Formats: sequence, C-alpha cells, structure tokens
Amino acid sequence: MKPKKYEELKFTDDFMFSKVLQNNPGLCKEILELILDKKINRISAPEKQKTIDITAVAKGVRFDIYVEDDRNTVYDVEMQTANEGNLSKRSRYYQGMIDLNSIERGISYKELKNSFIIFICMFDPFQRGIVRYTFESMCQEIPGLAMGSDAKTIFINPFGKTAGLSEGLKSFLAYLRGEVIKNSFAELLDDVVQHARRHDEWRLEYMTLLMRDQKNIEKGIEQGIEQGETKKERYVVMSLLKKGLLSDDDIIEVAGITAEKLEEYRREFENRSAE
Repeated sequence: MKPKKYEELKFTDDFMFSKVLQNNPGLCKEILELILDKKINRISAPEKQKTIDITAVAKGVRFDIYVEDDRNTVYDVEMQTANEGNLSKRSRYYQGMIDLNSIERGISYKELKNSFIIFICMFDPFQRGIVRYTFESMCQEIPGLAMGSDAKTIFINPFGKTAGLSEGLKSFLAYLRGEVIKNSFAELLDDVVQHARRHDEWRLEYMTLLMRDQKNIEKGIEQGIEQGETKKERYVVMSLLKKGLLSDDDIIEVAGITAEKLEEYRREFENRSAE
C-alpha cells in the first residue's frame, strides 16, 4: 500500500493522532471525558509513543498516548484502525506493563495507580453493535461483584448505536467515521487537524519516518532474498555431496560457489553424517 502524503493524514492515522493529542492536552482531556463520561480535573502533558522496557529480555510496549491525572490514574489511549484479532491479549499485556512501571520494589501494592486502557477502534471489536465496551475483573459466582483492582479496559466502536450518548461523544464518533458536525466538538477537532497538516516540522518528521521505514523494508527484503538464496545453495550442495557423483570442480561450477565455500559445506555435511 502506498503511504499517505502528510497532507492526507486523518485524525485516525497513528502519526496525526499522536501528534494532535500530545500537543493539545485540553483536547486530549476532553476526549477522555467524552469516552469515560466523567469530568477530569487536571492531566499531565500527554506522552506520545511512550515506551516501557522493564527488562532487556522482556517485550516492551509503546503506547500511542500515555497520560496521568491528578488523582493517581493512568490513561493509555490507542488508535486501532485494523482488526488484528489480538486486542484482548494486548490489553492484558499493556496492563501488566503499566503496573510494573508504576510501582517500585518494596512499595505496597496499594500504591498501584488506577488505570484505563482505551482502544479507539475503527471497527466493532466484539460485533455486538454498541459504542463502548468496558471490561473489569468481576466475580463469576456473584453477579455485580467487582474485584476492585481499579483497572479497566475500554473499546470504542464509532459504528455502534448512539442512542442515549452525549452530543459531544456523538460528534466525536461521527468525526471518526469521517463526518464533521457543525458547531460541535468534531468541528473543533477538525480545525486542529487541519492546522496540523500545515505544520512544516511535523511534515518533515513524518517524511523522515517514512524514509526510515522504507529503508527498513528494503533491507528486510534484501535479507530475505539473501537468506533464501543461501538456503537454496546449501540444499543443492548438500544434495550433490550426498550423491557423490560429481567432482569438486563440477559441484563448484553447478552451484556457483568458491572452493572455500565448498569446503565449509563439506565440513557441515560430514559433521551431520557423523551424528
């Protein structure tokens, strides 16, 4: 797929989503309030692409937008345009990494921060037709009994039924679907996005990232070709050595390798035969 030009980026594109919310804390706060249907007093400066690496060997995470409020609550907001079928497990891992990052060795578990992991999806993740899916740990035997871990995961589906939702949330959902409602929160958000499209520094950053990604892709393709050719070469030489019908010179000519390379393959062949 051909990458988008910077001027074509929408709010739902990862780069634009992160940039807009990182540089507009008030806007980020309002979106959180619309999604959670509650007022938030104050938030810290949103962190774009915040990375948490607990250990050198563990898989780290990179959050789209990571922010904290003044009541010991953490919010991770993720934009998800493609359904990769792993959101439930991803949210579980993200929660664990947030907790590990929040607490220091020797501090009581009571010090763990409250947390909300929010996935804004451009699809219905559970195919039930509602806008907001909220999950927390509940007791299976006693309906309504929550474990009280103060950790919630929310999935937003802009294509769900909007009856009973606030007008602000309705306009936000409409904007995610590509509609700008006049004199609404969506119009304000769209103005910010339009302004961001004219931001020269962000355009340069975006183009630099595209070039880096393209180089990585090309490097990966080259490595894949090289690995494929090496695998094919090894198979041919090993087969010829096993049959023992050709001379060394003939094998070198057929496989297109050097005499030194043939000796490497011969040692490998003899070691395998001796096992």
